Amino acid sequence: MLRVLTLSTLFPDATRPNFGVFVERQTLGLAAHPGVEMRLVAPIGLPPWPLRRAARFARLAALPGHEDWQGVETWRPRFTTLPGTGGRFHVAALVGALTPLLGEIRRDFRFDLIDAEFFFPDGPAAIALGAHFGVPVSIKARGADIHHWGHAPGTAGQVIAAGRAAAGLLAVSEAMKGDMAAIGIPPDRIRVHHTGVDLARFAPADRGAGKAALGMAGPLVVSLGALIPRKGHDVVIDAVAALPGVHLLIAGEGPERAALAAHIAAHGAGERIRLLGGVPHADLPALLAAADVMALASASEGLANAWVEALACGTPIVITAAGGASEVVTDPAHGRVAARAAPAFAAAIGELLAAPPDPAAVRRGAARFTWEANTAALYAHLSGLAGARP
Repeated sequence: MLRVLTLSTLFPDATRPNFGVFVERQTLGLAAHPGVEMRLVAPIGLPPWPLRRAARFARLAALPGHEDWQGVETWRPRFTTLPGTGGRFHVAALVGALTPLLGEIRRDFRFDLIDAEFFFPDGPAAIALGAHFGVPVSIKARGADIHHWGHAPGTAGQVIAAGRAAAGLLAVSEAMKGDMAAIGIPPDRIRVHHTGVDLARFAPADRGAGKAALGMAGPLVVSLGALIPRKGHDVVIDAVAALPGVHLLIAGEGPERAALAAHIAAHGAGERIRLLGGVPHADLPALLAAADVMALASASEGLANAWVEALACGTPIVITAAGGASEVVTDPAHGRVAARAAPAFAAAIGELLAAPPDPAAVRRGAARFTWEANTAALYAHLSGLAGARP
């Protein structure tokens, strides 16, 4: 039996049900494997008092420190994050909070290894903890954990050192593996580990009926992602604003909401372009299946789950050449990879609306991204690191 201690600061909780849902799904898949016993540690970073009295931090502070989450025994220790320090002290704070906790867990659960599911601060902390407890460490790279933390002045050295010290490494795409190697992480220990998609839930449906349920008709573009500059929602807004009669729904929440609302208003496109706010993950299949195109103008990605989920719904995608885009859009039926500029996105969306690909052909692009394959590959990887037979 492989005993796994999974560590992830990117994980849902009762106040943030959409936060890291893809990490949750991967974790639950591994936990259900008949050869695995798992315990989950999902730390929560909070600023020092009195900042943590703010409503959003108070909600996090009120979460239980220990609970059963979807059948997995879960701890949610708090660690202090210092604003204005560029994250340089996150790892030390996390190690300080986790060392005694993992000591307690290890008395009853002698984990064989630590599986860190986000590269920063989880990865460097896991390396220190692995050394302390004498167990190997695996770290997975997903996107911003390398593209941001792996280049930021206060944290890049910690990321690179962790990558060099880990027993094994995972990357969500070949492109991410290349990005890791480019900052000095040895590529020979990096295994590409694609995300999964629930092909039973994310599936084509009657597009007309789906639009009617949303109170819409006519061409529909959907965009999924946090309302942050990196996701490029302004590019998609500009593109759709230039396409008469085309509607756009943006699902996501974040600090750019007011700016994007003003951007929509400046186009006079409030009747065609709407911000939906956060949409529960359970509601995304219906939204994606109703759309004619899913568009996301990211500046950087690892391999976005939204890309694969859209394809599974038979909805072609228009995306930038970020991360693993070329690993997903491998056929014209899957969509287009376009320059990160409104005219290029407008042209690509227009092509797909003028000549819609067969939804069955679009869906074939998602066929190899299954959670079953994800679990099998993760089990084989971790078993090998622990010295067990896969």
